[in-house]
Amino acid sequence: MTDLKVRVEKKKLERTAYVLKCVAHPVRISIIDLLEQEDQLTVSQLQEVLEIEQSLLSHHLTNMRDKGLVETRRQGKNVFYFLTDSSISDIIDCIKGCKPVQEAG
Repeated sequence: MTDLKVRVEKKKLERTAYVLKCVAHPVRISIIDLLEQEDQLTVSQLQEVLEIEQSLLSHHLTNMRDKGLVETRRQGKNVFYFLTDSSISDIIDCIKGCKPVQEAG
């Protein structure tokens, strides 16, 4: 057992946990999926597809922006959201491909 080593440095592990906590919500995963498909979307476009209240969507987008997962670009009256790092989508795709875990209960 003395030969066991942590394969990832502590900072990377902390960042990974931070990102996973941030995206651990169905609406946020949906936002990431949509932004991966279209590169950038407005709140109105996201709201139309997700069919949720604008205030709830704005809450999630603000949280994701504060955590550095999305950024914005203003063009006239429109504010476009886009992913800051496409590797987030890769992580979600990987998890989607995993065998489902049995829920306790």
